Amino acid sequence: MHIRIFSATTLLFSAGIVSCLELLSCSSTQKVTYFHNLRDSIHVVELQEAPFKEPVIGPDDILVINVNTVDPDATAVINSGNLPNPANGQSTSNSITQQLISGYLVNREGFVELPVLGKVRLSGLTTDQAREVVRHKAEEFFKNPSVTIRFANFRVTVLGEVNRPSSYIIPNERVSVFDAIGYAGDLTLYGKRKNVLLLRKEKNGKTEAVRLNLSNSSLISSPYYYLKQNDILYVQPTRSKVANTDVAWVRNISLLTSIASVLIVLLK
Repeated sequence: MHIRIFSATTLLFSAGIVSCLELLSCSSTQKVTYFHNLRDSIHVVELQEAPFKEPVIGPDDILVINVNTVDPDATAVINSGNLPNPANGQSTSNSITQQLISGYLVNREGFVELPVLGKVRLSGLTTDQAREVVRHKAEEFFKNPSVTIRFANFRVTVLGEVNRPSSYIIPNERVSVFDAIGYAGDLTLYGKRKNVLLLRKEKNGKTEAVRLNLSNSSLISSPYYYLKQNDILYVQPTRSKVANTDVAWVRNISLLTSIASVLIVLLK
């Protein structure tokens, strides 16, 4: 009889431990899961995405500008300015492709100087607006020209607890927070998903600091969901990462102290 009671108690105790472990596991999973506030089922949830605002061209931007006509040789001198040329100071390195990216530099006054076309003011315009300005200018020299313009230096920086922290040249203008995190190889297990810091420089020279919660789906409708040029994302480490680092540091110091003590004894 005593053995049966003990066995039943043991089973209850074991079941309690398993339940606790499951609860801890669920808690740990929530800490590293994106959008954990959405139901885990086949139920479809429609999320309202934040409106996308086109980036505006400014001084020191680098633009890829192509002017095309029926005769490719006619505009070859303009399009050749988009080729990488480290000597002209317009090229930069891409963390993704490690290729040189070059183009036409927007000077401090907001002008781009193009062969044949001359100086064209593009600062303060979107790429669509700038394309129309350049096309009208090109019509003075060429018949029915078509123009394409895009940023060559649309850069975002991702730092902290990600697998590949770096600055990234993005090939398109529509870049979300998750796009940037994807370029950086996602957060590590030690990254704080509920407290990602976004630093954004404003036109008035001030820097705006915003905290983002990657675990909540409301981020998609946030005005900070889409990144602007030169935005910086910083992922802070969790307390467990800091604690592990401190433990490792103490362990290494203890090991070095032990080695030093042994050497002193041997040298005596």
